[in-house]
Amino acid sequence: MIEAAMRLRLGSGLALIGLSLACGTSTSPDAFVPIGPWGGDHALLTVTVASAAIEFDCAHGTLPAPIPLAHGDFDVVGEFVQEHGGPIRDGEQAVRRPARYRGSIDKQIMTLRVTLTDAPQDVGTFSLTLGTGGRVFKCL
Repeated sequence: MIEAAMRLRLGSGLALIGLSLACGTSTSPDAFVPIGPWGGDHALLTVTVASAAIEFDCAHGTLPAPIPLAHGDFDVVGEFVQEHGGPIRDGEQAVRRPARYRGSIDKQIMTLRVTLTDAPQDVGTFSLTLGTGGRVFKCL
């Protein structure tokens, strides 16, 4: 009888420890980047339920959506495509490069840093505002 009570206590204690450890190491996001246009100088990020696309001066990219936020910060991997002026030639393939999109949101303002990851290169840091169109100049 005493042995059974001790096993029950030990089992309950281990279950509580396991539960507290699981809660302490949760990787689930506390929110997602709000849907809509996020615009600023030289960039326009458009977030929908199913996708996120970004336009830059002479470049564009994609991000996975929804974009998870943890305490107002995000860090996701997507694609970046450099564009060029002039016509697109027949059979020309866009060079898609892996990129890291990370940043933070404070109220309606996003700070976004873009880095290419195949050959580390900083694309830039952009300040974007929710509900605003971007001021993007495409290559001619």
